[in-house]
Amino acid sequence: MKNLVEIVSQLSDLMGQTEEVAKEQFHLLNLTHTQMHYLEAIHLLDNPNITELASKLKLTKPTVKVAVDKLIESDYLYKIKSDEDRRSAHLHLTEKGKLINQMHDYTHKLISEAISRKLNNEEMGTLVRLLNKVLSEN
Repeated sequence: MKNLVEIVSQLSDLMGQTEEVAKEQFHLLNLTHTQMHYLEAIHLLDNPNITELASKLKLTKPTVKVAVDKLIESDYLYKIKSDEDRRSAHLHLTEKGKLINQMHDYTHKLISEAISRKLNNEEMGTLVRLLNKVLSEN
C-alpha cells in the first residue's frame, strides 16, 4: 500500500507541474486549481445552475455561490436567467472561461502523451482497463 501511495503522490505532482506549465503558456497564472475545477465542471454540466453545480462538486450552495461570484467578477463566467424559472440562473463560460477549459484539456493531453510514450499498446490497454475499473461507481 505504501508503494501505491507514493505512486499516487508522484502522479499528482506530475499533473500539478504539467498544469502549471500549461497555465504559464496560456498566461493564466492567477487562476487557482479549484477555480479551474469549477470551470471544468460548469463546462461538463453544460451551463448548470448553482444547485446543479453544488451537487456535482459535492459542496454546499453558499460555498459554490462565493466561488462563482469570484469567477464572474474575474470575467470567467456570466449568468443568464432561466426561461422556465426566473428565480434561477444558469452559468455560462465567457471566452476567457472557455480558454481555461482548452488549457485544461491541453494539460490532460500532455499527461496522457507522457504516459503513452512509456507504455506499449498492451500495457496501455491494461492501464486504461484498470483505471476504468477503479473509477467505476460499482
